[in-house]
Amino acid sequence: LAVLAIALGVAFGSAMLFGVSFALGAFFAGMLLNESELSHKAANDSLPLRDAFAVLFFVSVGMLFNPAILIEHPWQVLATAAIIMFGKSAAAFVIVRAFGHPTGTALTISASLAQIGEFAFIIAGLGVTLKILPPTGQALVLAGALISIMLNPVVFGLLDRWLLKHQETTPTAVETDLPPGPSLDLHDHAIVIGYGRVGSALAQVLRDRGVPVLVIDDNKEHVAEAHAAGLPGIRGSAASDKVLAEAHPERAKIAVLAIPQPLEAGETLAKLRALNPGLTLLARAHSDAEVKHLLEHGADGTVMAERELAYSLAEMVMATPPYRTMGKHSIPVV
Repeated sequence: LAVLAIALGVAFGSAMLFGVSFALGAFFAGMLLNESELSHKAANDSLPLRDAFAVLFFVSVGMLFNPAILIEHPWQVLATAAIIMFGKSAAAFVIVRAFGHPTGTALTISASLAQIGEFAFIIAGLGVTLKILPPTGQALVLAGALISIMLNPVVFGLLDRWLLKHQETTPTAVETDLPPGPSLDLHDHAIVIGYGRVGSALAQVLRDRGVPVLVIDDNKEHVAEAHAAGLPGIRGSAASDKVLAEAHPERAKIAVLAIPQPLEAGETLAKLRALNPGLTLLARAHSDAEVKHLLEHGADGTVMAERELAYSLAEMVMATPPYRTMGKHSIPVV
C-alpha cells in the first residue's frame, strides 16, 4: 500500500501542483522509487497493478487506432514507421559511437529505440487537444507505433544473429569510470552475483573465512564498493556471456546468485551449468514458484529468506526454557 500510495501520490501531486500530465507525474514517481535500495521489492509488490494497467493501456491504444488510416494513407504510414525505426535508430547509433562505445553496444541501443510507446501517444493527444496536430497526424503516430512495436522483436532477432556472428571480433567495452579493482585471475573461487544487502554480507563472510570471492553486479556503485572492500568485481549482467567469461566459472568451485530477479537468475544458472557442469550453484528465492523455477534451471540448492527466518525464529523459541525439552531437533534444515 505504501508503494502504491507513493507512486500514485507523486503522480497526482505533480499533476495538481505543477500542471504536468498525470503520465509525467507517474514517470517522476517511477524515478523516485528506482532510487530506493528496495526498488526491486517495490516492483515485485506492485506487479499485479502494473499488469492490470498494462492491459488497460494496450486496450485503450487499440480503441484509439483507426485501421482505415492504413488504406487511406498507406505511404504516410510507411514513412512514419520508417522515421521511427530507422531515423531514431540512426541518430542513436551516431550518438553512442560518438561517445566511444563499441558497435555492438550502439546497435543494441539503436534496436531498443526502434519503437515508440506511451509518451508518443500522450504527446500526440496533447497536440490534438492544443490543435497543433491534426487528428490524422495522431492516427499516423498510433499506426507507426503499433508497427514499430510489432517489428521490434524481429529487429532484436536479427541483431542477436549479427552479434553472435561477430562476437569474436567485437571489442569488449571497458569500464573506464570505475576505480581499478583486484585481479580477476582467481582459482577455486566463489562467484557472488549481486552485491546488494545480501550479496555484500555474504561476500564479506566468505572472505573472512578465507574463500577467494569474485563479485558480479550491474550497478556501478556496488562494484565500486566491492573494489573498495578489496574484492575483485565485474560490472554487468551475469546473464551476459562476456561477463561470465571474465569471471572464469570453469575455474570456480561455487556460484551464489544473491539477486532478487528470478528470470535473470534462471538464465544465469543455465549458462553457468553449461560452462561448468561440476560447479555448485546456490540461489536466492522469495516464493515456492521461484524455488521451482531456479531448481529447474540448474540450481543445486535455494534459500527462501522468509522460510529461513521462520526456521531461525523457531530454533530460538525451542531454545527458551519453557520449550527446551520439547520437540528437540524437530526443525527441518534446508
